[in-house]
Amino acid sequence: ALSYSFIILIADAKKDNAEGLIILLDTPGGMDTAMRDIAKSILNAPLPVIVFVSPPGARAASAGVIITEAAHIAAMAPGTNIGAAHPVAIGLGGGKDMDKTMSAKVENDAAAYARSIAKSRGRSEEWAEKAVRKSESITAEEALKLNVIDFVAPDIGKLLVAIDQKEVNLAKGKKKISTKNAVINNKKMGTRQGILAAISDPNISYILLLVGLAGLYFELSTPGAILPGVIGGISLLLAFFGLSTLPVNYTGILLIIFGVILFIAEIKVMSHGMLTVGGIISLIMGSLLLFDTTEPALRLSFQVLVPAVLVASGFFIVVIVLAIKAQLRKHFSGSEAMVGAEAEVMKDIDEEGEVFLMGEYWKATSKEPVKKGSKVRVIKVEGLRLIVEEIKK
Repeated sequence: ALSYSFIILIADAKKDNAEGLIILLDTPGGMDTAMRDIAKSILNAPLPVIVFVSPPGARAASAGVIITEAAHIAAMAPGTNIGAAHPVAIGLGGGKDMDKTMSAKVENDAAAYARSIAKSRGRSEEWAEKAVRKSESITAEEALKLNVIDFVAPDIGKLLVAIDQKEVNLAKGKKKISTKNAVINNKKMGTRQGILAAISDPNISYILLLVGLAGLYFELSTPGAILPGVIGGISLLLAFFGLSTLPVNYTGILLIIFGVILFIAEIKVMSHGMLTVGGIISLIMGSLLLFDTTEPALRLSFQVLVPAVLVASGFFIVVIVLAIKAQLRKHFSGSEAMVGAEAEVMKDIDEEGEVFLMGEYWKATSKEPVKKGSKVRVIKVEGLRLIVEEIKK
């Protein structure tokens, strides 16, 4: 979806007769297919595309390396970095290690692609291959020195001055860029693209997963609530979309789901808290194993994991307690609560009489006659009639 939006952005820039398109890049990487689509659209763009890794603190990691190298002009702000483009398995189950043969094939393919992109732009093929095979990462200044990028600039204004009159090779020929007095037309990310980008963040995807499971859990433990189930379902769908773009393994997801199953079982089976403890342990272990990658930007932050697990565990425990209390109340209400209760006879019971019980008048029968004012005990409830026996002193 993001790659399609990127292609549309290039088309819009051409339609507006723009001198060029500047992409402000700050990315931990992404899916190989999306990266190749974006790189392809840049390589075949009808106007110059300038990728600017900015602001300071930003990075062009993993797929971001290829996108930067594909640009007609590649620039970085001081305090940024680029590199670590070794391919990792992405998506549900992606955390599983590939066998050596498959891993080598994927790595060789990625390295060849990186070299070809760098060569087409006259940049360092050697470093492009190192970024893939050795996950090498360098600063903006090092990138300029190694011919990985073309410029280092503190901001867009300085960058426009630096690239003025630079000649670039487009798919249909050469073009000299005129940017000295250019007017910048900012195109912000649309709502749709913003949402897609947000849920692709591992922390957001993880929170959505927990919210989704918690919502469905609440719906199952309290049937008829509806809203929690709806919210849970939507959250799960969004979570699975986000997780499909991240290095996730099945073990982590299954442990989290198993933890929720244990919480549900606690309501049905009185384990004196053992199932709840097991659920919390499973939830913690699943969260720790959910994202399997060496890329810091693609891992779950402990600042998110710890409070999320605590809040989720607290929520599940509260729902368990409330559900168990509700079940216990059911046993002490209605006809079950009447059996064994004492009542006062308000009208002589011969074949049928009347008693006062729990603030209400009830028709009552007994095997033996009982006088008004006597105390009786309920031994059975038949519809709206009580079967009683006299309490003899």
